[in-house]
Amino acid sequence: MTWSLIARDADGALGVAIASRFFAVGALCPHVASGVGAIATQALVNPRYAEPGLALLLQGTPPAEAIRVLTEPDLGRDHRQLHMIDAKGRSAAYTGRACIAWCGDRSGDGYSAAGNMLVGPEVLAETAAAYEGTSGLPFAERLLAALEAGDAAGGDKRGRQSAAIVIATTESYPSLSLRVDDHESPFIELRRLYEKSLERFQPFVACLPSRADPVGIIDRAVIEERVAAFQSARAKRAR
Repeated sequence: MTWSLIARDADGALGVAIASRFFAVGALCPHVASGVGAIATQALVNPRYAEPGLALLLQGTPPAEAIRVLTEPDLGRDHRQLHMIDAKGRSAAYTGRACIAWCGDRSGDGYSAAGNMLVGPEVLAETAAAYEGTSGLPFAERLLAALEAGDAAGGDKRGRQSAAIVIATTESYPSLSLRVDDHESPFIELRRLYEKSLERFQPFVACLPSRADPVGIIDRAVIEERVAAFQSARAKRAR
């Protein structure tokens, strides 16, 4: 019922971009932990994969072995789809034999794409091609482009309803988490939310308490200066 791309950016950021003809795909399917990895659990989703899966990656367990550990005791594994990537960029995927066609996965340098109930393998092919072909863009925009390309190739064969992007950089909280839970044009809405996040949200998050600065910026005038500088740099890039 879903397809997704999980990836590790060159700067170490980890992210998931996911879409489905199902309500609130971002609620239970994508899971990301800074410096650890990213997981997407799909088809007849098993959210219980997330916590132990990320714990295994934190311990250094290779993704393929982590998937085996998670799926082997699960009596519903034939109906699950799961893929993950670790902080080193290693990825692995599993598609249960009872998942609904078209279903499968493909991977490349620092990313994995997987899906089920798709119109065909071209959805993942175009998702991957768009991600690979946008290396000069910010990580979030690469993930957005990948989703949009997969949708243009047909996406979920039942149609469109929800989409989400989650990115973790250096902190325990996400640097960006956008969800469209129920919309007739979720990709357009997700793009709109991303553009809106660039106005104040993203520069504001950069001012929050962090591992490097446990207090963060608390002077509101400085925060406004940072927001203005962010907007100025963004305007220059757009010229």
